[in-house]
Amino acid sequence: MNYEVVELEEKMVAGISARTSNDAPDAGMVIGSLWGRFFEEGIFFNISNKVNEKSIGLYSDYNDENMQEYQITVGCEVSSTERNQEGLTFTVIPKGKYAKFIVRGHMQKAVSEFWIKLWKMDLNRSFTGDFEEYQPGGTLEDSEIHMYIALKE
Repeated sequence: MNYEVVELEEKMVAGISARTSNDAPDAGMVIGSLWGRFFEEGIFFNISNKVNEKSIGLYSDYNDENMQEYQITVGCEVSSTERNQEGLTFTVIPKGKYAKFIVRGHMQKAVSEFWIKLWKMDLNRSFTGDFEEYQPGGTLEDSEIHMYIALKE
């Protein structure tokens, strides 16, 4: 898979979160239900101080020795935590070096295939905050998603 290395500034994401692991049989359901709630309950539209109209799936707070368990946050980048509804999680995407991949195609299938391939790659990952950035204007069948994988310095 082709990628470019980019330097990102710190970003703040507001959204809804859950904990899961790659080994959990219901991990896909946990993540899918967060995305469903995010749009069906209007959370996306009610987040204040959005920087843009991109949706983000952020994988952070990895906490076991195999980096399998993590927090998933579905949200948007915000400029401030002020004036946001109760119940939102605010999670930082750390400043640093990231491998940026561009994935195109069926939203769920393309993302799932990306992660399967990524876990087989030999990247010098830092596991500080990997995220999917869904570009506006896409459909379920035809989307562009930018995947950012945190790298060690």
